[in-house]
Amino acid sequence: MKPRRARTPRPIEVDRKLLVAWPLPMPGSAGDKEDRGQLLIVAGSADVPGAAILAANAALRAGVGKLTIATEETVAVAQSVPEARVLRFDQEGPGIRRSTHHARDAFDAILVGPGLEASAAVVRCAKGALATYPAAMVVLDAGALTADVAAALPSRRTHGMVRCILTPHAGEMASLLGITKQAVEAAPEATALDFAARHDVALVLKGATTWIAMRGRLWRHAASNVGLATSGSGDALAGIIAALAARGAAAEQAAAWGVALHAMAGARLVRRHGGLGILAREIPREIPAIMNAISRKAAA
Repeated sequence: MKPRRARTPRPIEVDRKLLVAWPLPMPGSAGDKEDRGQLLIVAGSADVPGAAILAANAALRAGVGKLTIATEETVAVAQSVPEARVLRFDQEGPGIRRSTHHARDAFDAILVGPGLEASAAVVRCAKGALATYPAAMVVLDAGALTADVAAALPSRRTHGMVRCILTPHAGEMASLLGITKQAVEAAPEATALDFAARHDVALVLKGATTWIAMRGRLWRHAASNVGLATSGSGDALAGIIAALAARGAAAEQAAAWGVALHAMAGARLVRRHGGLGILAREIPREIPAIMNAISRKAAA
């Protein structure tokens, strides 16, 4: 479906100045890990187990308090992310296998999709997150970005806060809409605004210029950093956004801050190592220092 032509609002630039004026939710000095949110990440296939690890480490570095990972390669992921609880996700079968019904409603955010292929189990998981966890922020990425999942999204504006964030690149956006990638790239602002309005979500259309749309508003982040165009970079971004949402950031704030932190981490790595050869696993390590610097600036 082609996006409707409508007047495009003036975009808000996502830069350091905006972040300083828009501080993230912070726990009190006496707060514990519960105050920084609980996040479930459903990610990582047998072929791409690292996606779960990248998203998880990014989420932890972005400050989430408690982390659960559902993945196919439980042993490898558990060894790589000892801070997390790890459940089995069967992409060829029923989905998540667990005995954790007491914690079912405890998640503040759920990320579905990094490193997963579109499958019946992934679709069920994404739909289940949307239907079963109405109070959680659901972040859909990669394998969860399918037309079947899109059909389960709201078809009109809902009351209260937006509770879903999608993070497609242009190719994934084209698949969601049934149009060409070239059509998306020709009108990214209109595409993002129209999809976000029709489904009442926050839409993060990734690229060298990333567009974030929600309820008729538009944010823009421009970053010329070829170093971030590397395998696993999107998994790290999804983990950052999901963690910020779990910490209590609204959908648009989690999206804008996540995109900016990801880009700033890449810029720091480029200054240290040069434009090529950045590893996605290095991105999360830069996040705490960046957040701390912005917080100090805001407090000054």
